[in-house]
Amino acid sequence: MTSTVLDSIPAPVLTDDRKAASAVEKRVLLLKPRGFCAGVVRAIDIVKIALETFGAPIYVRREIVHNRYVVNELAEKGAIFVHEIDDVPDGQRVIYSAHGVSPAVRERSKGRNLKVIDATCPLVTKVHFEAVKFAKQGFSLVLVGHRDHDEIEGTFGEAPDVTQVVSSVEEVEALKVPDPDRVAYLTQTTLSLDEARDIIHALKAKFPNIVGPHSQDICYATENRQVAVRNVAHQADLVLVVGSTNSSNSNRLVEVSRNLGTNGYLIDNSAAIDSKWLEGVQNVAVTAGASAPEILVEDVVNYLRQNGFGSVEEVEVMPENVRFGLPPEIVQAIGAAGGGEDLPVN
Repeated sequence: MTSTVLDSIPAPVLTDDRKAASAVEKRVLLLKPRGFCAGVVRAIDIVKIALETFGAPIYVRREIVHNRYVVNELAEKGAIFVHEIDDVPDGQRVIYSAHGVSPAVRERSKGRNLKVIDATCPLVTKVHFEAVKFAKQGFSLVLVGHRDHDEIEGTFGEAPDVTQVVSSVEEVEALKVPDPDRVAYLTQTTLSLDEARDIIHALKAKFPNIVGPHSQDICYATENRQVAVRNVAHQADLVLVVGSTNSSNSNRLVEVSRNLGTNGYLIDNSAAIDSKWLEGVQNVAVTAGASAPEILVEDVVNYLRQNGFGSVEEVEVMPENVRFGLPPEIVQAIGAAGGGEDLPVN
């Protein structure tokens, strides 16, 4: 773990009184990794490139990523966000969000003759493939996650006749399957590590022969951001997580902090900070969910600096250097337009 002073944000001018208090200067611990993951970067890039290549409007099913700032920014550039494929005019171009879609949505798109660009995160696609594999092998499938999340909706749709969703240890007890020896489980990619562990433990207790994915479904970015909070929360009096309320992985970061006994709050931006939270607080840890842009983090850090937190230290818990290629339909379109020869393809 390394700590460096964040140079990109200007330090405040200290008065004599504040210089005298420098020995007990309030600190911001800026966690790293934080913010955009590779799947989010890829999804946002897909929308931007589509707008630049094909022109507006470009339709996007659901929020491309779960962050209102990002969605509003793309809407200003000409993206039109719709809830369902039925809201897209026949023959138009539509982008699937990073959370993925069910086969039923893909079929409806074909029926409407829509030009599809798939921005599904490759790690979500992995879970879809696993669901299809287990279903074909005759397993009953237990999908661990939150029923109302777009990702769960898409994965469930791969094998709805054999899939059940559980969101808690208590729900595991109510599960009934045709053959208790032919059960498999998968998880949403943005779950809390602790939450998933407890539910999987309960599943293994109920179904001793249950099988799971070759490697865990919880994505690297979700895990890394949770590990960072876990490593730094004990040094902080307060943890602020930048992210929107519908962002699953952002909510999990708040839960990790609170479960460790450190107060934590989810905020969209600095305007959401209650000054009462800062009373009696010496050290604030700041992080961001995987769909929150860095500009919002900088906004929060600036607010804290203006409110007495004069020291900002970036605390890197582990390096993160993952990159995903663009889908072939985007690369081919750019190539046809005479550019992008070196763009990576999935």
